[in-house]
Amino acid sequence: MALGSAIGTGLFYGSSSAIQAAGPAVLLAYMIGGAAVFIVMRAMGEMAVKHPVSGSFAHYASRYLGNFSGFVTGWTFSFEMAIVAIADVTAFGIYMGFWFPQVPQWIWVLAVVLLIATINLMKVKVFGETEFWLAIVKVTAIIAMIVGGAALIVFGFNAPDTDTATGVATLMSAGTLFPNGFMGLLLSFAVVMFAFGGIETIGITAGEADDPSTSVPAAINTVPWRILLFYVASLAVVMMLFDWRQIDGSASPFVQIFDGLGLPAAAHVLNAVVITAAVSAINADTFGAGRMLYAMSVAGHAPKSFGRVSRNGVPWMTVVIMAIVLLVGVVLNALLPEALFTIIASIATFATVWVWIMILASYLAMRRQESKAGRDSSLPREYAVPGGTIAAWAALVFMAFVVVLLALSAETRVALYTGIAWLLLLGVLYKVLVRPAAAIKQDSDSVQG
Repeated sequence: MALGSAIGTGLFYGSSSAIQAAGPAVLLAYMIGGAAVFIVMRAMGEMAVKHPVSGSFAHYASRYLGNFSGFVTGWTFSFEMAIVAIADVTAFGIYMGFWFPQVPQWIWVLAVVLLIATINLMKVKVFGETEFWLAIVKVTAIIAMIVGGAALIVFGFNAPDTDTATGVATLMSAGTLFPNGFMGLLLSFAVVMFAFGGIETIGITAGEADDPSTSVPAAINTVPWRILLFYVASLAVVMMLFDWRQIDGSASPFVQIFDGLGLPAAAHVLNAVVITAAVSAINADTFGAGRMLYAMSVAGHAPKSFGRVSRNGVPWMTVVIMAIVLLVGVVLNALLPEALFTIIASIATFATVWVWIMILASYLAMRRQESKAGRDSSLPREYAVPGGTIAAWAALVFMAFVVVLLALSAETRVALYTGIAWLLLLGVLYKVLVRPAAAIKQDSDSVQG
């Protein structure tokens, strides 16, 4: 499921913005960002092994940092999934425009929203099987693209009407790894970190997995090779095949390179694949947000109506809420079809990084409590955070730095303002609605006792 959410629009479409910002240095950005994300995932894995619960990281924030932190974390994750899903449906409309340029983008967005809502209202088994096969198509296609692209590079394929050979020379066509300077590398992190958004949904499954103490860490331990294969290797092949300076964001760079290389059949196949990837990501985002809202309803941090479950065991009200949110994406695509993706992606980056910061802060608080209580906090090496609290602090500082980077560009600055406004809104809602309700419940429990 996390594979479906994390490997989608951020890689297949958003990478074009990162490439434009950093050039070949974007590969370094993905490796640095990926290393920090792996620390986040291992921190969550440690907590999941010790306390496997549904809505895991919101629960951990409540447990180790206080109820307000759990409230903010749960709602910000749901906000993240909603924003990421809007970015995904926006990209879906752009992908369909490759085949049907005359059809308004919002029509395709509406169609995919209705499809996703239908899938998520069915039994969980239907969702799981759908996500499994969509992920298989996506993963197989990426591997095939890497192998096929590598073959073109090895055999010295040249694009039509050019004498430029594919390979490292194409990757370094600007003559340097940092064509836009070190600042270009820094600015690319806004999109790079968005690409990893959703990978934390592994934690959502902890309360529903048969054996979370082994299945969750096992899934987390696949993160490094996923990053190297699906992000670094695939983009390296893309930029060795096609001059990165010609990637303009009008389509997925994976589609654009094969179209530019005079291989239209491959471009059409890859467009079908990126469409599949977008549907997979939207599906996983909707599921993750729905389960988090349900868990928050049970905890008293969301309306009780969000806890309504169908006969199939599906929290149908949260699916309806997500569908309504995605319909907002339909309206935005009708009004701002050109500028929407960058704005939405940067807002999603803020929400994503904030959730990761709370996961790391919860982990550090857990380790501090264990140390004070004199409890043995050690776990088998394959489960523990490599580097322990030092690595967690380093990742936390890096995540905070990414938030600061959003202020450097006019395009992403709106995300920082939106994120701050969102956190202030949550603070007001908690003080006005949640804390008084919790106090009333506590008084009632005391009277009954």
